Amino acid sequence: MSTKDHLMITARKLLGALALTAAVTLTAACGASGTSGGGAAAGSTDVKLRMTVWTSNEDQLKLFNSIGDAYKAEHPEVTSITFESLPFADYNTTLTTQIAGGNAPDLAWMGDLSKDLIGADALVGLTDKLKATNGWNYDDLEDSATKEFSRDGKLYAYPFSNSPFALYVNNDLLAKAGQKIDPKTLTWDQVAAAGAAVHAKTGKAGFVVRDFDYTAWNMLATVWTGFGASAWSADGKTCEFGSPQMQQAFTFLHDAAFKTKAMPGPGTKADFFAGDAAFTVAQVSRASLLKGSFKFGLYPLPAGPAGKYSVLGQAGVGVLAASKHRDQATDFLAYLTNPANAEKLAQFFPPPRKSLLTGEKLAANNKVLSAAQLQEVVVDQLPKAVTLPNHTKPAEIAQKGKTALDTLWKPDADIPAVLNSVCAAIEPILAK
Repeated sequence: MSTKDHLMITARKLLGALALTAAVTLTAACGASGTSGGGAAAGSTDVKLRMTVWTSNEDQLKLFNSIGDAYKAEHPEVTSITFESLPFADYNTTLTTQIAGGNAPDLAWMGDLSKDLIGADALVGLTDKLKATNGWNYDDLEDSATKEFSRDGKLYAYPFSNSPFALYVNNDLLAKAGQKIDPKTLTWDQVAAAGAAVHAKTGKAGFVVRDFDYTAWNMLATVWTGFGASAWSADGKTCEFGSPQMQQAFTFLHDAAFKTKAMPGPGTKADFFAGDAAFTVAQVSRASLLKGSFKFGLYPLPAGPAGKYSVLGQAGVGVLAASKHRDQATDFLAYLTNPANAEKLAQFFPPPRKSLLTGEKLAANNKVLSAAQLQEVVVDQLPKAVTLPNHTKPAEIAQKGKTALDTLWKPDADIPAVLNSVCAAIEPILAK
């Protein structure tokens, strides 16, 4: 198959999966350049690699650039490694547009886009390269961490970040409102009660599910999982938004937003890390946003009616099949994720390596969290954690679900009817 035909097929798969035909044309994909083999020849010079990321954190980018500089020093044929920061909200659309338009990066971070990229044959298989790399130690990877990024026993993206969601607490705001919590027995009802009291006393927000903002509804899995709810069945074919457990979870959230004011309502912003909320649910990697302006606590997620639980947010990094330098990009990925660099990255991103998954190891380069905190909220939570909802066609599911859920966020919403409308909207997509 020619390069031109390969890129056209890949673009068609991506566009069909992600419903981006309005934004990207197949004509652009047909004109893309690349190779159908292993990328540029091993003896190539002046190789420029580009990797898309969604972080703009200066410390994280500084670390990536330092690893890139060290790699270039050992590989003079690679003259530049650029880490291109894309806005998180538009990341999936921008990345798939680049791929289909013939401007694919060489490497890319990915979250819920992974299933579509793997299904579209848009990623390079990594298993053989990583196993063959001296000192990489493939057997050190946690099997549970690699599942979301694998197909037929082959790994297509290295799960560089395996960050359980946790409850951050602003102890200063709780004290101002005369509220005390016991993190060992904490429930969502208690969080809501304390949050409502903080809002009434101080005007600040109670609890915030970070990155939800009444649009990214999948982030609410960090709450509804504690109610025993799931977005869809284990095989991904049946919607479960209409279940009694999901109705109970959304009734709790709706009451928090409109009755008790424990959670900011639609259109209201509150940044926990700026001191604007008593609690937030966020990944452990967000701890880098803490600046020491208030006393904080960090604990596992509160128990729900279904008991204790843990939810995991993952991100992987893979090599794009459309890269012009696939061999060099795959070699750099192996370097970026080797044991030594995985340990450096662990200060921001909990690694998938068993040898690094202890509180003491994770704390070695972490400037904010203690070994005891990291042991409790990362290491102890990983074995039982479920991932955020992930499915093929995530953009289409997300948009259809959001449109249906928009009618929920008003004081007099019919919660069961709205949740059933979510299933009516997304189940045809799931069934495919």
